[in-house]
Amino acid sequence: MLLLVGLIVIIACTKSLCASDSCREEMARLWEQEKLLKGQLQKQELLLHRLLHQPGNKDKVSINQTQDTRHTDCFDLFSSGSKSSGLYKIKPNGSPSPCKVYCDMSDGGGWTIVQRRINGAETFNRSWAEYKDGFGDAHAEFWLGNENLHYITAHGNYSLRINLEDFDGNQRYAEYKNFKVADEKDHYQLTFGAYAGTAGDALSGRYQVGVPEWASHQGIKFSTYDQDNDNYIGNCAQEDKGGWWFNKCHSAHLNGMYYPNGHYSASTDNGVVWFPWKGWWYSLKTSIMKLRPTNFKTDLIDDHNVVHLSPSP
Repeated sequence: MLLLVGLIVIIACTKSLCASDSCREEMARLWEQEKLLKGQLQKQELLLHRLLHQPGNKDKVSINQTQDTRHTDCFDLFSSGSKSSGLYKIKPNGSPSPCKVYCDMSDGGGWTIVQRRINGAETFNRSWAEYKDGFGDAHAEFWLGNENLHYITAHGNYSLRINLEDFDGNQRYAEYKNFKVADEKDHYQLTFGAYAGTAGDALSGRYQVGVPEWASHQGIKFSTYDQDNDNYIGNCAQEDKGGWWFNKCHSAHLNGMYYPNGHYSASTDNGVVWFPWKGWWYSLKTSIMKLRPTNFKTDLIDDHNVVHLSPSP
């Protein structure tokens, strides 16, 4: 780049100082040299782009390679000074090995992303084994994995926050305290506490009389098309095209089919559904599920509006 800048300066000077044939020949030679250098620079940039986007290299570039795995979740990382959103390695208490997670350090910081739907690029109609281990692209659409969900939530009181958006740009959220996922022998059974938010309490089904009996997700086991643990005579996961905590069948199903226009028609209500907000026949544009310890306090303690989070006593 320095050589390129130097050539441009020389050319500018040459233009102003000479007009002879020899001068013009020298200018032409320098212009050709500049074009050659630009071509070499473009080739180098293309090679770098290819190297960074080879399979597996995206994660290698994004993950902090110097960190160890003493951190149990994204809140732990945030509290230790990591303030940038992105991929990190953590090792939840009791987990046999570290795992990669996407940490959202905005919105107060310290959120471990569990699920993301944004464009339908990833299919969520997956097997029990895939939901157990997790799947997808952590920078785009993915499921963290039921094993990781269990290990993260087993050793503390976590809040689940769900951010939703429709195709008109309207946004809602739902938050549940004391969100827990049991282990595999209990079929990743779901339990949760009090609701707060603007999207409606779909997980408990308390928005309407008579609904909780068949649509509440409280205490419900996880199901996939190849492992039916629901309370329905059929197989909810098979009918509704995605793994979830199905009762008979659902009031919320954020792992359903992705329909690109919101309103849809199908033989079953198999879209990305949050019933209290948009009903069963509207499939949401965006769904993001994320975890953070419930018991924390926010302290604005310096002159730069930096938010410091620490566990409440």
